[in-house]
Amino acid sequence: MSSAALRSAVHQSRRTAFARSARFASTSAKAPTLKERLAELIPAEIENVKATRAAHGKKSFGPVIVDQLYGGMRGLPALIWDGSVLDAEEGIRFRGKTIPDIQEALPKAPGGTEPLPEGLFWLLVTGEIPTQEQVTALSKEWAARSAIPSFVEEILDRCPPTLHPMSQFSLAVTALNHDSAFAKAYAQGINKKDYWQPTFEDTMDLIAKLPNIAGRIFRNVYGDGKLPAIEADKDYSYNLAKLLGYAEKPEFVELLRLYITIHSDHEGGNVSAHTGKLVGSALSDPFLAFGASLNGLAGPLHGLANQEVLIWLRKMQSKLGENPTDEDVREYVWTTLKGGQVVPGYGHAVLRKTDPRYTAQREFALKHLPEDPMFQLVSKVYNVVPNVLLEAGKAKNPWPNVDAHSGVLLTHYGLDQMNFYTVLFGVSRAFGVAAQLIWDRALGAPLERPKSYSTAAINSMFQNKQ
Repeated sequence: MSSAALRSAVHQSRRTAFARSARFASTSAKAPTLKERLAELIPAEIENVKATRAAHGKKSFGPVIVDQLYGGMRGLPALIWDGSVLDAEEGIRFRGKTIPDIQEALPKAPGGTEPLPEGLFWLLVTGEIPTQEQVTALSKEWAARSAIPSFVEEILDRCPPTLHPMSQFSLAVTALNHDSAFAKAYAQGINKKDYWQPTFEDTMDLIAKLPNIAGRIFRNVYGDGKLPAIEADKDYSYNLAKLLGYAEKPEFVELLRLYITIHSDHEGGNVSAHTGKLVGSALSDPFLAFGASLNGLAGPLHGLANQEVLIWLRKMQSKLGENPTDEDVREYVWTTLKGGQVVPGYGHAVLRKTDPRYTAQREFALKHLPEDPMFQLVSKVYNVVPNVLLEAGKAKNPWPNVDAHSGVLLTHYGLDQMNFYTVLFGVSRAFGVAAQLIWDRALGAPLERPKSYSTAAINSMFQNKQ
């Protein structure tokens, strides 16, 4: 089956599964809560999966070649991930919707223009665009769940400021397992068909508590340790900005709304998403599963990429000045490549075009900070690098990815503590991982156990084959 035909089949399957749901949503007298809506959707989706497996379960995606095993399983179809699908030419779609789609359709904060992440989470879980009322209710529920246990506060307060913020973040999230609803329910013998309910409660608690955890880490490492209170009537991004000390900058709050939304999910094969799904498949609760996700996200090849971009840009700016010519930039890029280094922020394992997440951030910058010197440098790099990479034959995709822009935006508003950037990425990625964990438990997803081979076994297997 071709990739285009597969995408068409997936979209049609989703439309069928959620058509009845959409009709209900449009006629309901009182908008259901997220949990109520999910409970209505699950039976139909269970039947949809059964029908899909009955119709297509024995069909093949195509051959698996040995190079895929040695090459990080690139392009290997191996996972079910409902929230988003990444197309090499088109970019990410959240439940079938592009980033411009969700920027237009999702509810906004009063006076705001960027989508609220609460609405994106609703979309990831249900496949539906929520109402303003539903998003406001979700904001309030997360604010009500936001307090972290005193022992977790103490753990963070006792961490030395030299401990990397991501290590502290993972530590605190893992410690939330102490109060896991799923762990308690499992110990009490809950029926498998009901696994999704305590999983839902845990994921709601997880997302709700992340701003307090992130804010406490930020204030302990970079400030005086004093943390303001979350405001019960404000949205998630506003409260995170307040905890970081940036609530008085409305543009920064808007940036956080965009940032969390576009970083929330990028299908299931990336390290953080796959790790969360893998650990969750062992019926580890969402806190343990997402703690593992964070450890993967902390790696230089995953969540640290935006820092490397910013460091590279600052070195370029230091050498070339604030207003280099295109030719200056071109020569600097060639120097980077000839030095055996990569150009950070360019290329992607799947994408073969400019990352739509980069485009969304560029549009934000053009609107709010067009004269920022670092943004202007990013723009020049954007005009120069793809042609250089094509000329050098260094990349199948010479176009910028999401990391090529995010650090510059955060720095513009004063958040220049680069070691903290991955924590913000982690807050965002919780949305996608949490949504999939809920559906994995609702659909009875099994323990992941792929087959592995040794090099000796591969040589033996193909020894007498052409």
